[in-house]
Amino acid sequence: MGNSGSAVKVCADHQGGINWLSLSPDGQRLLTGSEDGTARLWSTADSQCHGHFQGHESYITFCHLENEAAFTCSADHTIRKWDVVTGQCLAIYRGHTSIVNRILVAKDYLFSGSYDRTARCWSVDKEKQIQEFRGHRNCVLTLAHYSSKDVLEEEEEEEEEEERVSRDLLVTGSTDCTVKVWWVSSGRCYQTLLGHTGAVLCLILDAPNRELFSGSTDYTIRTWNIVTGEQLKVFKEHQGSIICLELVNRHLYSGSADRTVKCWLVDTGERIQTYKAHKHSVSTLKYHAGILFTGSGDACARAFNSRSGVLQKIFRGHKFIINCIQIHNELLYTASHDGTLRIWDIRGICKRNKRRLKKERCVQGRSSQKGSLSRLFNNKVGCMVQQENGEHETVELM
Repeated sequence: MGNSGSAVKVCADHQGGINWLSLSPDGQRLLTGSEDGTARLWSTADSQCHGHFQGHESYITFCHLENEAAFTCSADHTIRKWDVVTGQCLAIYRGHTSIVNRILVAKDYLFSGSYDRTARCWSVDKEKQIQEFRGHRNCVLTLAHYSSKDVLEEEEEEEEEEERVSRDLLVTGSTDCTVKVWWVSSGRCYQTLLGHTGAVLCLILDAPNRELFSGSTDYTIRTWNIVTGEQLKVFKEHQGSIICLELVNRHLYSGSADRTVKCWLVDTGERIQTYKAHKHSVSTLKYHAGILFTGSGDACARAFNSRSGVLQKIFRGHKFIINCIQIHNELLYTASHDGTLRIWDIRGICKRNKRRLKKERCVQGRSSQKGSLSRLFNNKVGCMVQQENGEHETVELM
């Protein structure tokens, strides 16, 4: 069943549930966005709160942290940009007419998706809306971004000559059961991906392989070619909504309301592992060093051996659903609707897993060596027989 673990620190500064947790690219800071309408900045060096961002008029739904700036979106219909050093609000992005669910920062762009059925693109520096993406029949829940130069061949790009000024594309998933791909420069819909029969809750993009994965309340995950819009595969074994996805080394991990995580081979569509033990929906997941970490509606985080599916540890202490997890320097950070950020030491299980992986590689190496010696022996026997029969004067050993 795994061992229980106690948090090395509990940060209880927020006065409401934490809806999201973001780690800066340099790993030095964490940002939490809360139901109390504020965001807080934490140092990963000392686990102390070093910033308190106040100004939203309603709860924060999502947050994103860069090295120099923080971004938050809210039920007050706005997005805000903050200075991570001074805590000053640097910009307010206004235009949405309902709750802003999700934001995404890419290059100089800020993208947002809302209950107002639109996604929007903003200039990060100029506090100005650049584009509006209108066409969904219901709210936009999830976003992804890529550049056409990452996926399109030159001859395919020529077909989209009018779009070559800006090669960026935005992907949106909606409760209208569709995924749409948009040209950022014009706001024109490039593809509408049809197939889901329920709300699209999560997206994950593999641009180098031209693939997009979408998870839905219809209990399925679907894979799409993002150039042609073709549906490639449907993963059907879950018995509940797909809430979260993670893609690692052509292995797709899916967390579901059916209380399980499943691991799939992307290239074949085969389900190779199911991770059980959750007593409620799997709300978030993260792969790290051969270990799959999960957060659940049962208020526990868990660590599984990603290959065997064996439960290695349970992290107990939260009172409500864990909404987000992050990992840095062999510390696990969990953010919950109970308003706390908890920090857990995972060095022990990481070390044990590394030893296990090393042992498995040694065993595989010995097996491979035995196989090579056996093949060599068989080849030598074959060579001798051939020589005795006089069929060949010389025989090459393969």
